Amino acid sequence: MTVRITGARPDSGLRDSPFPPGTLRVLQVTDTHLYADPVGTLLGINTLDSFRCVLRHFRDFHWPLDVMLATGDLVHDASPAGYAQIAQMLAGFEVPVFCLPGNHDEPPVMREHLVADRVSTAIVNDFGGWRFVMLDTVIPGEEGGHLGDDQLAALDKALASTDRHVLVCMHHQPVDVGSTWIDTMTLDNPGPLFATLDRHTNVRGVLWGHVHQTFEAKRNGVRLMASPSTCVQFAPGSESFQVDEEPPGFRLLALLPDGGIRSEVVRIDEMPTGVELASAGY
Repeated sequence: MTVRITGARPDSGLRDSPFPPGTLRVLQVTDTHLYADPVGTLLGINTLDSFRCVLRHFRDFHWPLDVMLATGDLVHDASPAGYAQIAQMLAGFEVPVFCLPGNHDEPPVMREHLVADRVSTAIVNDFGGWRFVMLDTVIPGEEGGHLGDDQLAALDKALASTDRHVLVCMHHQPVDVGSTWIDTMTLDNPGPLFATLDRHTNVRGVLWGHVHQTFEAKRNGVRLMASPSTCVQFAPGSESFQVDEEPPGFRLLALLPDGGIRSEVVRIDEMPTGVELASAGY
């Protein structure tokens, strides 16, 4: 199946923009890579400290919030202690938080231990005029992703059973993002995904993590979006593994009552110390 996409650019200035009643203000955080050990590092960055900086930046400059999305690679060592810790951090925002696993997570461990008030690992989550479908693309022991028949069936049912606008979320990219090395670790069956989306008219966007960089495109009028990590970044357009000098960040989305999406990628002010820019992988 040929996936035809067109370029798109993120919106800007969401913090001060007027929005109509019924707009949902959404925060996406992704690829937090926390550890059971609070001093654990990824490519030289203390991931817990970096995540705290990201959350503090959001609170200081981009409040209020209606919904948070956490789109995988939440705990690098997939430890119960790591999931318990991030659950409490996410619950501290006192809004619904919808979570899905990435290739560094272990979905059964995540579902058991990512437990706190308002934190959900369910596939289908409704809020306001929108439905959030949180898909599991994990292949145990593999870096790339796959949508199993159960996930595709759940997606089809979720799209068919609502008149809400829908944002579909996953960890792995369903299209190439232009970095050769990480595009070997895509969703391996995007055809069935897009065939399912094309059967329905209520899908407004597809959102993912995994690539540790910003990506914007459109396909058949549907927004396609990837977002930076809350810790280390990967250089866009790179042929081989390359750490970027951009600081950690997050994505803001304004989900409008008419189905429109406005979105902005925000980065914290300073690069965390210790990042291993010369690293050849991890």
